[in-house]
Amino acid sequence: MGGGTGADSDNTSAAPPPASAAADGGDVQIRQSRRLPDFLQSVNLKYVKLGYHYLVSHLLTLCLIPLMAMIIVQAGQMNPEDARQLWLHLQYNLVSVIVCSAFLVFGSTLYVMTRPRPVYLVDYACYRPPSHFQVRPQKFMEHSRLIGDFDEASLEFQRKILERSGLGDETYLPEAMHCLPPRPSMAAAREEAEQVMFGALDTLFANTSVKPKDIGILVVNCSLFNPTPSLSAMIINKYKLRGNIRSFNLGGMGCSAGVIAVDLAKDMLQVHGNTYAVVVSTENITQNWYFGNKKSMLIPNCLFRVGGAAVLLSNKSADRRRAKYKLVHVVRTHRGADDKAFRCVYQEEDDAGKVGVSLSKDLMAIAGGALKINITTLGPLVLPISEQLLFFATLVVKKLFNSKVKPYIPDFKLAFEHFCIHAGGRAVIDELEKNLHLMPVHVEASRMSLHRFGNTSSSSIWYELAYTEAKGRMRKGNRVWQIAFGSGFKCNSAVWESLRHVKPSPKNPWEDCIDRYPVKTVS
Repeated sequence: MGGGTGADSDNTSAAPPPASAAADGGDVQIRQSRRLPDFLQSVNLKYVKLGYHYLVSHLLTLCLIPLMAMIIVQAGQMNPEDARQLWLHLQYNLVSVIVCSAFLVFGSTLYVMTRPRPVYLVDYACYRPPSHFQVRPQKFMEHSRLIGDFDEASLEFQRKILERSGLGDETYLPEAMHCLPPRPSMAAAREEAEQVMFGALDTLFANTSVKPKDIGILVVNCSLFNPTPSLSAMIINKYKLRGNIRSFNLGGMGCSAGVIAVDLAKDMLQVHGNTYAVVVSTENITQNWYFGNKKSMLIPNCLFRVGGAAVLLSNKSADRRRAKYKLVHVVRTHRGADDKAFRCVYQEEDDAGKVGVSLSKDLMAIAGGALKINITTLGPLVLPISEQLLFFATLVVKKLFNSKVKPYIPDFKLAFEHFCIHAGGRAVIDELEKNLHLMPVHVEASRMSLHRFGNTSSSSIWYELAYTEAKGRMRKGNRVWQIAFGSGFKCNSAVWESLRHVKPSPKNPWEDCIDRYPVKTVS
């Protein structure tokens, strides 16, 4: 059978193609030839833009080089008499020289004393739950059906959300949600919080060799689970942290609270010198599972999964040698004054009295507005002058001449090598990829983190950074943009600069599966 098929193939290939096929082939060649100039034009425009970017970015250097050359030439042509006159002039003005030098030294000292302390990211660790906590979509649906709280319409809605979510087969749910019936008790919620926080902290302390007693600042963020004593108190009790530690517990601040926690730790490190700060970002699912049939409240059930991260920050100059990153900027945007933005992610009771988090249909539009404000603030801090000039020029043209002119979207690929977009869902990643004109490789870490770990709330940006490191892509001097969205409504950005070629730390959450990624996800 195989030989006969091969013979038929040989005969077919030897025969001339039919007239219709030849015509089709000619049409294809014509279409390709017509596309070729368009392709060449796009390539030319790309290199013109790159040339413009390098010209404007290095304009000062290009102007200074001829100036310095002229000064050197003039100095070389100076005769001995002119040189002697210059030296006598300096001697007669010795007092002026001394005063100017004193002011220069004083100004330099004042600048060094008052400038912000650099904040270094020594290392971080992401929690990876045990494999028996994994839940496949089929198991998720079977479990939801057996619980008996969902009607057929709600089950079908959850099935469709799971199909389009971008989540894979290896995401994790807490132990309490694997039980039949589920046991969303306070004790089970505390157990989940301890497993996640202590698991990440144990790895962090082991990798950095930092003693818990050396920690001077602790910031914990968890939006929906806020017990008494607090989560920060649970950590202090577990690791016997010192009595004068500055501890903070952030609640109700949504998926962008991880950046807020870093910003708070940064501010504290400006005040308290020569110390360490630990930021713990997590979310708790056990007591926040929705057992009703309101569709807008069922979406979080399908997306949120177990996860958490612990980050060690330092303001010690000695830690620069071993630190992975330096914090460059934090930009925070809050739209809470707008009623629609305030209620677009809202925890409430449904008509049956069951508590859940409702997601508004306007969520993506509101997120887009928050993103626009955030990048308008961030842009001047990170974009090269070439992009800023283009943005300003289109803004002036739009304002003065033609209101229909589309605003210029700056090319953030010129400012950052890596993007960690909060893995809130496939739609969030799609929108940012489209609106920021990113390439698939720029959103790969976000898509793969969503596929492997699901939406882990405020810790998702750290799983994405861990993915980039595990792939061996983080080089010295690379800049990373972490961007997250959260209830309120908030959009927050953190910018980091790599201090060396970063290798993944021990117990990286991707260490035994990175070779399988990237995988193709459902579009």
